[in-house]
Amino acid sequence: MASNGEFPTPKAILFDIGRVIVGVNVDRAAEPLGEAARTTAAELWRAIETDPRWPDWQEGRVTPREWHAHLAKRFGVGLGFEEFCALWNQALLPRTTLDEKLFAELGRQVRLALLSNTDPIHVAHLERSYSFLRHFPAASRIYSCTVGARKPNPKIYAQGIAACGVPASEILYVDDVPEYVEAGKRAGMKAVQFAGAGKFLQELSDRGLVLKTTKGRAGRKESQY
Repeated sequence: MASNGEFPTPKAILFDIGRVIVGVNVDRAAEPLGEAARTTAAELWRAIETDPRWPDWQEGRVTPREWHAHLAKRFGVGLGFEEFCALWNQALLPRTTLDEKLFAELGRQVRLALLSNTDPIHVAHLERSYSFLRHFPAASRIYSCTVGARKPNPKIYAQGIAACGVPASEILYVDDVPEYVEAGKRAGMKAVQFAGAGKFLQELSDRGLVLKTTKGRAGRKESQY
Protein backbone atom coordinates (compact mmCIF):
# COMPACT_ATOMS: atom_id res chain seq x y z
CA MET A 1 0.00 0.00 0.00
CA ALA A 2 1.48 3.30 -1.06
CA SER A 3 1.18 6.55 0.85
CA ASN A 4 1.99 10.10 -0.20
CA GLY A 5 4.99 10.34 2.11
CA GLU A 6 3.50 13.00 4.35
CA PHE A 7 0.96 10.53 5.78
CA PRO A 8 2.49 7.08 6.30
CA THR A 9 0.18 4.11 5.81
CA PRO A 10 -0.77 2.64 9.21
CA LYS A 11 -0.55 -1.04 10.03
CA ALA A 12 -3.42 -0.79 12.51
CA ILE A 13 -6.34 1.54 13.21
CA LEU A 14 -7.63 2.05 16.74
CA PHE A 15 -11.19 3.43 16.81
CA ASP A 16 -13.16 5.18 19.47
CA ILE A 17 -16.80 4.01 19.35
CA GLY A 18 -19.18 6.73 20.54
CA ARG A 19 -19.69 9.53 18.00
CA VAL A 20 -17.13 7.88 15.70
CA ILE A 21 -18.74 4.54 14.82
CA VAL A 22 -21.95 4.61 16.83
CA GLY A 23 -24.01 7.79 17.11
CA VAL A 24 -24.82 9.03 20.61
CA ASN A 25 -27.85 11.04 21.68
CA VAL A 26 -28.07 11.07 25.46
CA ASP A 27 -31.41 12.87 25.36
CA ARG A 28 -33.02 9.65 24.20
CA ALA A 29 -32.15 8.17 27.60
CA ALA A 30 -32.13 11.30 29.73
CA GLU A 31 -35.56 12.60 28.76
CA PRO A 32 -37.60 9.62 30.02
CA LEU A 33 -35.32 9.24 33.03
CA GLY A 34 -35.62 12.95 33.71
CA GLU A 35 -39.40 12.77 33.53
CA ALA A 36 -39.36 9.96 36.08
CA ALA A 37 -37.04 12.04 38.29
CA ARG A 38 -39.04 15.25 37.69
CA THR A 39 -36.12 17.14 36.22
CA THR A 40 -34.95 18.12 32.74
CA ALA A 41 -32.88 15.84 30.56
CA ALA A 42 -29.96 18.30 30.59
CA GLU A 43 -29.98 18.62 34.37
CA LEU A 44 -30.24 14.88 34.85
CA TRP A 45 -27.37 14.04 32.51
CA ARG A 46 -25.15 16.75 33.97
CA ALA A 47 -25.80 15.30 37.40
CA ILE A 48 -25.02 11.78 36.20
CA GLU A 49 -21.72 12.75 34.53
CA THR A 50 -20.59 14.65 37.64
CA ASP A 51 -21.78 11.97 40.06
CA PRO A 52 -18.95 10.83 42.38
CA ARG A 53 -19.54 7.23 41.27
CA TRP A 54 -19.38 7.97 37.51
CA PRO A 55 -15.64 7.15 37.23
CA ASP A 56 -16.20 3.89 39.12
CA TRP A 57 -19.09 3.07 36.79
CA GLN A 58 -17.04 3.64 33.65
CA GLU A 59 -14.03 1.83 35.08
CA GLY A 60 -15.90 -1.30 36.11
CA ARG A 61 -15.96 -0.93 39.88
CA VAL A 62 -19.74 -0.64 40.00
CA THR A 63 -22.03 -3.40 38.72
CA PRO A 64 -25.08 -2.63 36.55
CA ARG A 65 -27.46 -3.46 39.39
CA GLU A 66 -25.49 -1.27 41.80
CA TRP A 67 -25.59 1.60 39.27
CA HIS A 68 -29.34 1.19 38.80
CA ALA A 69 -29.91 1.14 42.57
CA HIS A 70 -27.65 4.18 43.06
CA LEU A 71 -29.44 6.31 40.46
CA ALA A 72 -32.87 5.12 41.55
CA LYS A 73 -32.12 6.20 45.10
CA ARG A 74 -30.48 9.50 44.16
CA PHE A 75 -33.17 10.64 41.73
CA GLY A 76 -36.18 8.82 43.13
CA VAL A 77 -36.71 6.87 39.91
CA GLY A 78 -38.96 3.86 40.41
CA LEU A 79 -37.92 1.92 37.32
CA GLY A 80 -37.17 -1.78 37.42
CA PHE A 81 -33.70 -2.95 36.44
CA GLU A 82 -34.63 -4.24 32.96
CA GLU A 83 -36.62 -1.10 32.14
CA PHE A 84 -33.73 1.06 33.32
CA CYS A 85 -31.25 -0.84 31.12
CA ALA A 86 -33.53 -0.44 28.09
CA LEU A 87 -33.72 3.32 28.65
CA TRP A 88 -29.96 3.61 29.32
CA ASN A 89 -29.24 1.94 25.98
CA GLN A 90 -31.49 4.38 24.12
CA ALA A 91 -28.53 6.78 24.14
CA LEU A 92 -26.83 4.64 21.48
CA LEU A 93 -28.31 5.21 18.04
CA PRO A 94 -29.15 2.06 16.07
CA ARG A 95 -27.55 3.22 12.80
CA THR A 96 -23.79 3.49 12.67
CA THR A 97 -21.97 6.64 11.58
CA LEU A 98 -19.58 4.61 9.40
CA ASP A 99 -20.81 1.94 7.01
CA GLU A 100 -19.90 -1.62 8.01
CA LYS A 101 -18.40 -2.16 4.56
CA LEU A 102 -15.61 0.17 5.58
CA PHE A 103 -14.45 -2.19 8.31
CA ALA A 104 -14.57 -5.16 5.97
CA GLU A 105 -12.32 -3.30 3.52
CA LEU A 106 -9.96 -2.00 6.18
CA GLY A 107 -9.73 -5.40 7.85
CA ARG A 108 -8.14 -6.79 4.69
CA GLN A 109 -5.42 -4.14 4.85
CA VAL A 110 -4.71 -3.34 8.50
CA ARG A 111 -5.39 -4.60 12.02
CA LEU A 112 -8.49 -3.17 13.67
CA ALA A 113 -9.11 -2.42 17.34
CA LEU A 114 -11.52 -0.45 19.53
CA LEU A 115 -10.87 1.87 22.49
CA SER A 116 -13.91 3.21 24.32
CA ASN A 117 -14.92 4.90 27.55
CA THR A 118 -18.08 2.96 28.32
CA ASP A 119 -19.97 0.94 30.90
CA PRO A 120 -21.12 -2.68 31.30
CA ILE A 121 -24.72 -2.02 30.22
CA HIS A 122 -23.62 -0.34 27.01
CA VAL A 123 -20.99 -2.99 26.34
CA ALA A 124 -23.57 -5.76 26.56
CA HIS A 125 -25.86 -3.80 24.22
CA LEU A 126 -23.06 -3.12 21.74
CA GLU A 127 -21.96 -6.74 21.67
CA ARG A 128 -25.44 -8.10 20.94
CA SER A 129 -26.79 -5.34 18.69
CA TYR A 130 -24.09 -4.09 16.27
CA SER A 131 -22.79 -6.31 13.50
CA PHE A 132 -19.73 -4.13 12.79
CA LEU A 133 -18.07 -5.69 15.84
CA ARG A 134 -17.49 -8.92 13.91
CA HIS A 135 -14.65 -7.13 12.13
CA PHE A 136 -12.88 -6.52 15.46
CA PRO A 137 -11.42 -9.57 17.24
CA ALA A 138 -12.73 -9.90 20.79
CA ALA A 139 -9.25 -9.35 22.22
CA SER A 140 -8.97 -6.04 20.35
CA ARG A 141 -12.11 -4.51 21.92
CA ILE A 142 -10.77 -2.39 24.77
CA TYR A 143 -13.51 -1.05 27.03
CA SER A 144 -12.78 1.20 30.01
CA CYS A 145 -15.06 -0.83 32.25
CA THR A 146 -13.10 -4.02 31.58
CA VAL A 147 -9.56 -2.63 31.93
CA GLY A 148 -10.20 -0.40 34.96
CA ALA A 149 -9.11 2.85 33.32
CA ARG A 150 -10.68 5.43 31.04
CA LYS A 151 -9.34 7.95 28.60
CA PRO A 152 -7.19 10.00 28.91
CA ASN A 153 -5.43 7.67 31.41
CA PRO A 154 -2.24 6.32 29.74
CA LYS A 155 -3.13 2.82 31.00
CA ILE A 156 -6.05 2.42 28.61
CA TYR A 157 -3.97 3.66 25.68
CA ALA A 158 -1.31 1.09 26.50
CA GLN A 159 -4.01 -1.58 26.40
CA GLY A 160 -5.20 -0.33 23.03
CA ILE A 161 -1.70 -0.32 21.58
CA ALA A 162 -1.08 -3.84 22.84
CA ALA A 163 -4.35 -4.98 21.26
CA CYS A 164 -3.18 -3.69 17.88
CA GLY A 165 -0.06 -5.86 18.00
CA VAL A 166 2.16 -3.31 16.24
CA PRO A 167 4.33 -0.44 17.48
CA ALA A 168 2.44 2.68 18.55
CA SER A 169 4.04 4.69 15.74
CA GLU A 170 2.33 2.41 13.20
CA ILE A 171 -1.17 2.90 14.63
CA LEU A 172 -3.72 5.46 13.47
CA TYR A 173 -5.94 6.41 16.43
CA VAL A 174 -9.33 7.99 15.71
CA ASP A 175 -11.38 9.86 18.35
CA ASP A 176 -13.85 12.74 18.34
CA VAL A 177 -12.66 14.32 21.62
CA PRO A 178 -9.61 16.61 21.21
CA GLU A 179 -8.28 15.80 24.70
CA TYR A 180 -8.29 12.09 23.90
CA VAL A 181 -6.66 12.66 20.51
CA GLU A 182 -3.81 14.52 22.21
CA ALA A 183 -3.44 11.72 24.76
CA GLY A 184 -3.19 9.26 21.88
CA LYS A 185 -0.37 11.32 20.39
CA ARG A 186 1.43 11.36 23.73
CA ALA A 187 1.17 7.56 23.73
CA GLY A 188 3.11 7.56 20.46
CA MET A 189 0.31 6.98 17.96
CA LYS A 190 -0.64 8.94 14.88
CA ALA A 191 -3.95 10.39 16.05
CA VAL A 192 -6.69 12.30 14.24
CA GLN A 193 -9.92 13.92 15.39
CA PHE A 194 -13.01 12.46 13.77
CA ALA A 195 -14.98 15.22 12.03
CA GLY A 196 -17.44 13.23 9.95
CA ALA A 197 -17.40 10.24 7.65
CA GLY A 198 -16.42 12.11 4.50
CA LYS A 199 -13.32 13.73 5.98
CA PHE A 200 -12.33 10.47 7.61
CA LEU A 201 -12.55 8.53 4.37
CA GLN A 202 -10.35 11.15 2.73
CA GLU A 203 -7.88 10.81 5.61
CA LEU A 204 -7.69 7.06 5.00
CA SER A 205 -7.18 7.58 1.28
CA ASP A 206 -4.43 10.12 1.93
CA ARG A 207 -2.69 7.49 4.05
CA GLY A 208 -2.61 4.99 1.21
CA LEU A 209 -5.56 2.79 2.16
CA VAL A 210 -7.64 1.58 -0.78
CA LEU A 211 -11.39 2.01 -0.32
CA LYS A 212 -13.54 0.79 -3.21
CA THR A 213 -17.20 0.78 -2.32
CA THR A 214 -17.69 2.42 1.08
CA LYS A 215 -19.79 5.52 1.53
CA GLY A 216 -20.00 7.36 4.84
CA ARG A 217 -23.09 8.30 6.75
CA ALA A 218 -23.55 11.69 8.27
CA GLY A 219 -23.07 11.37 12.03
CA ARG A 220 -24.64 13.50 14.76
CA LYS A 221 -22.59 14.99 17.61
CA GLU A 222 -24.88 15.45 20.56
CA SER A 223 -22.71 14.32 23.46
CA GLN A 224 -19.30 13.10 24.50
CA TYR A 225 -19.09 9.41 25.22
